[in-house]
Amino acid sequence: MGRLCAARPSRGFTLLELLVVLTIMAMATAGVALVLRDNADTALEREAQRLTALFESARAKSRANGVAVRWHTTAEGFRFEGLPPGALPGQWLTEGMGVRGNTSVQLGPEPIVGAQAVELFNSQQPQRSMRIATNGLRPFAVQATDQP
Repeated sequence: MGRLCAARPSRGFTLLELLVVLTIMAMATAGVALVLRDNADTALEREAQRLTALFESARAKSRANGVAVRWHTTAEGFRFEGLPPGALPGQWLTEGMGVRGNTSVQLGPEPIVGAQAVELFNSQQPQRSMRIATNGLRPFAVQATDQP
């Protein structure tokens, strides 16, 4: 007759179980790294995208109304001259935002406005900035401009 082997109780984890746990831990670590992204970076990108949209909106309103619109910075934020008060917001969403160099942009009413650019920075990270630019014909676009 055949011999019966008594099954031994298993001790420890199998290789497959260890690999599954390591995979879960790696994915959790990657998720935490994405969640803990620097707030100053996020705020700068958000403000740059917002200002780009505001420029394009002011440019469209300028063309529709046939009036010249000029954007410039103020002590409290910025202002769109040529539009009725309150037509577009005039404050930054985040404190510490500022503009380097050119602090004025002409936004129409002509379809071609000339090449213009604004460099936006956050005082929490002054070495990092975003450039909002147009060649005059194309819409304004955001570009990262890290400074050494």
